[in-house]
Amino acid sequence: MKKIIYKAIPFDKNLVTLALESGVDAVLTTPDRKKDIESLGRVTVLTPEDIPTVAINEKSDEEIAVNLAQKGKDVCLAAGWEIIPVENILAQVESLALEAESLDRARLAAGVLERGADTIVVTPEGAADLKTIVAELKLSQGKMELQKAVITDIESAGLGHRVCVDTISMLKKGQGMLTGNSSAFTFLVHAETESNPYVAARPFRVNAGAVHAYVQMPGDKTTYLEELSSGAEVLIVDAQGNTSIAVVGRSKVEVRPMLLITAEVATDNGPVSGKVFLQNAETIRVVSGKGEPVSVVTLKKGDEILCRIDEAGRHFGMRISEEIVEE
Repeated sequence: MKKIIYKAIPFDKNLVTLALESGVDAVLTTPDRKKDIESLGRVTVLTPEDIPTVAINEKSDEEIAVNLAQKGKDVCLAAGWEIIPVENILAQVESLALEAESLDRARLAAGVLERGADTIVVTPEGAADLKTIVAELKLSQGKMELQKAVITDIESAGLGHRVCVDTISMLKKGQGMLTGNSSAFTFLVHAETESNPYVAARPFRVNAGAVHAYVQMPGDKTTYLEELSSGAEVLIVDAQGNTSIAVVGRSKVEVRPMLLITAEVATDNGPVSGKVFLQNAETIRVVSGKGEPVSVVTLKKGDEILCRIDEAGRHFGMRISEEIVEE
C-alpha cells in the first residue's frame, strides 16, 4: 500500500481541508504552518526537515539522494524527476518518495521498476486529483484473478456461529469479501446491497461466513473471520477482481442455521474443490459467473459462481511454503 502525502507549500487552507477529506496519510508544510494544519484535523504533519527533497538535475544529485537515504532519511525527489534516475536510486535504497503533480505522474511514480515509490507526495498542482490518487494508490490492492467455479453440493449444516462484518463504507453491487474453509479456495461473498420485500439493503455489511473461515486481507494476508474487530482493514473485491480497502465498524457473531457449499474449479492439473459455510438465509448472496449477486437459498448444483484459487500455506495469516491440506 502506498503512502500519500499532500505538500501544503505554499499553505492554502482550502486545499489542506481537501487533502484531509481525501484521506491522505500526512501533510507536508513549513514549520510555521504546522499548528494551523493540526487545528484542522488529526493528521501527521511533516516539515522539510522530516522528508528532505532533492531535485535531480544531474548524475551527482542521485548520489546525494542515495547518501541521505542510507543515513536513515526519508528522501523525496522533486517534481520533474525522470524514470532512469529514479530506477538508479530505487535500486540502492529501501524506500523513496516521489513528488507528483497530477494523477498520471502519481501512477507513473507508483509503478517505476514495478515496485514504485513507497510514498507519493502530491503537490498543489495535483490537488484536484487527490481523491482519485488516494482511491487508486492507497485503497486499491491491485487486481485479483477470479475463477468460475461450479457448485457440486449444497447441504444443511445445522447451527453455527457466523460473522457479519459491518464496514464503515457503502459497498456497491458486485462487491464483497473472499472467504472459505481454505486459504487456497475462497468464495466471493456479496455485500448486502440488494433489498427484498422483507429486509432493507444494508450495503455496509458482508455476512461473510462461519467463525473459522479464512478471509482474504490486504497485503496478501488472511485471518480468521472470528478475529476481525472494529478498526481492522479488510479487503473488498468486486466481480471483475478489482480490490479496495474498507474498515470494520463492528463484527457481529451470532448463532444461525448454516449451509455447507462445495464448489469446483477446472484447472489444467485437474479439478480443485473448496468449501464454505454460509448462513442459510435469502439475504446471503454469492456472485454468479456472470457477476450478479445470487442468494444461497436459490443455488443449485451446476450453477457457476466466482471464487479464487491460490496455493495453500499460511502461518498467522502470512504466506509460507509448506505442504498443507485443508478440507
